Amino acid sequence: MSQHDHDAHSHGSVSSYVVGFVLSVILTVIPFWAVMTSAFDRATLFAIIVVTAVVQIVVHLKYFLHLNFTKEGKIDTLSFIFTAIVIVMVVALSIWIIYESVLMMMY
Repeated sequence: MSQHDHDAHSHGSVSSYVVGFVLSVILTVIPFWAVMTSAFDRATLFAIIVVTAVVQIVVHLKYFLHLNFTKEGKIDTLSFIFTAIVIVMVVALSIWIIYESVLMMMY
């Protein structure tokens, strides 16, 4: 039995890593260009930054973390979503508790 037989997850090929890298560079250059040229107003600039950031997160999940969004990768996807929700809740609730404690000390 080979050392790698127990690994059921497929790893990416060089071409998928290159595609992910190129997409990541493009999604980094777009908001950088938008900020440096001042071609847009603040609201549009904010929207460009947020949209490219979300798309870049999806690119990283697919090409570098090999998160499979198909039916076969449902367990991995659900595990990731659950972990992300828990992390967001811990951070958001921690910020809320700190903010409320500061307000309580002020009055």
